[in-house]
Amino acid sequence: MGNAKSGAMSKEILEDLKLNTKFSENELSQWYENFQKQCPSGRITPEEFKKIYERFFPESDATSYAQHVFRSFDTNDDGTLDFKEYIIALHMTSTGKTERKLEWAFSLFDVDKNGYITKSEVGEICQAIFKLIPKEDQDALPGDENTPEKRAEKLWSFFNKKDNERLAEGEFIQGILDNEDALHLIQYEPKK
Repeated sequence: MGNAKSGAMSKEILEDLKLNTKFSENELSQWYENFQKQCPSGRITPEEFKKIYERFFPESDATSYAQHVFRSFDTNDDGTLDFKEYIIALHMTSTGKTERKLEWAFSLFDVDKNGYITKSEVGEICQAIFKLIPKEDQDALPGDENTPEKRAEKLWSFFNKKDNERLAEGEFIQGILDNEDALHLIQYEPKK
């Protein structure tokens, strides 16, 4: 990541992040300082990332979901997250516009990174999301969503695709935007 050793963020990365996120220079500097404290190497490993997710989902199995989220954030495919990838991911998942969040969700579901989603990839991510849901919350789910397979089937049905067809990013985004019920199937937010 540019200037990791000196403790200062490079101007190039700072300007890029100011341009591509809603964060101010001051916020980015604070994030960077914290990032450097938590990750002195300037990178987050998959194992460190999994531990972060486990804190958010203490009563669930976050392992496979964390692996998929990590993969979707690791845009340069080097097996780690640098500061820039981390901030872009934070921006897209927490403060970005709905369409940007759906672009990220597409990358999450596109397990093999080939630019398309298949029904089996939907099944794989629904399986990972389902593991985040505590057992007592699983029991309260509607009958057509109370297993990962049923959730995947229901989600796939919103796209009007045959089992062996692929789904492009635009179709995925439009399918979610057109079907309010589809949005909760691609995520899980713990009850506070």
